[in-house]
Amino acid sequence: MNQGKYVLSQLMEFIPKHEFNRCVKKYKGNYRVRNLSCYNQFLAMSFGQLSFQESLRGITLCLSSQGRRLYHLGFSSPIAKTTLASANEKRDWQIYRDFAQVLIQKAKNLYCHDNELKLEIENACYVLDSSVIELCLNIFKWARLKEVRAAVKLNLQLSLKGNLPTFFTITTAKDHDVKFLDELEIESQAFYIMDRGYIDFKRLFRFNQEQAFFVIRTKKAFCFKRLYSNKVDKSQGLRCDQVVKLTGAYAKKDYPEKLRRVKYYDEENNQYLVFLTNNFNISTMNVARLYKHRWQIELFFKWIKQHLRVKCFWGRSANAVKTQICIAICAYLIVAIAKKELKIERNMYEILQILHVSLFLKIPLNKLFSDFDLEDFQAETQKQACLFDF
Repeated sequence: MNQGKYVLSQLMEFIPKHEFNRCVKKYKGNYRVRNLSCYNQFLAMSFGQLSFQESLRGITLCLSSQGRRLYHLGFSSPIAKTTLASANEKRDWQIYRDFAQVLIQKAKNLYCHDNELKLEIENACYVLDSSVIELCLNIFKWARLKEVRAAVKLNLQLSLKGNLPTFFTITTAKDHDVKFLDELEIESQAFYIMDRGYIDFKRLFRFNQEQAFFVIRTKKAFCFKRLYSNKVDKSQGLRCDQVVKLTGAYAKKDYPEKLRRVKYYDEENNQYLVFLTNNFNISTMNVARLYKHRWQIELFFKWIKQHLRVKCFWGRSANAVKTQICIAICAYLIVAIAKKELKIERNMYEILQILHVSLFLKIPLNKLFSDFDLEDFQAETQKQACLFDF
């Protein structure tokens, strides 16, 4: 007797299927496809992410063990390893990149009022950065970075409200970070927080023209003229708050307007930090605090590399690697959407740990996360591991 839907099926109900089909149709993803549709490919790869599989063989073995359950899990037919590998190699990865943007918009609407970091600014706040994902040069020769290295680069925009990715691109590791600014759709009145690798005054002036704000750390070689200074509270670590104009031959041409220069002493790390912003209204301390929150994107990169499969790849081509990264981000967003809509109190780490051992259970998601005792489960697995500890 059917007592409910499987956990995996319940989770995939948060996917807007019509939007997924629109992305597939745009790139003709199902054209002349017989055995494995784009949705089944996405479902299998998402299962691999959520169940912490290390290979395509692991994914297909786990799914094939379910037999008749596959239909109720959402699969229209059994998944063969060679078929899944071929789909990852040949099917356009941009299908899943575009669908990730659909999920991003859905998650962004759900988390727009979150303020876990206790920001004093009501405007949208985004952090920009990139992370290099190392690859094996002998296998991924197309991603050569140096003579002994291969890598791809994940460029990401992270919203500080909800700690969610809101835009990303995947490039070769040779591409400079600053090119990511050309891809952004700048949101009016939003704050964009960047490290000094994004210093390019021509590109930064675009934020000014779009009526958006930036906070960026300056480089040492920085030529400017001070127009006047504002008072600061040095007991808080602030050293100066100046209104300046650029004096470099190219810089003043690329950015002809005034800028605000804030200097802050980081007592914990014993270093001085100098920031530039085009916002003259927020407090000096808030400029420093905004930049401090840039660390959130570093934590996000570390988190996804530890808990999602974006370091061990299940295909060798550029298309397969990009497909896997896009679907990993989609899996993260689906869990984030479910967390918000179901009002789950657990953090993302706990949710993923529970999901990876529960995908084939028939239990309502709310009940699963409220009743599951993660500490007991971890203690039990540690006891089992001790049986084989000689």
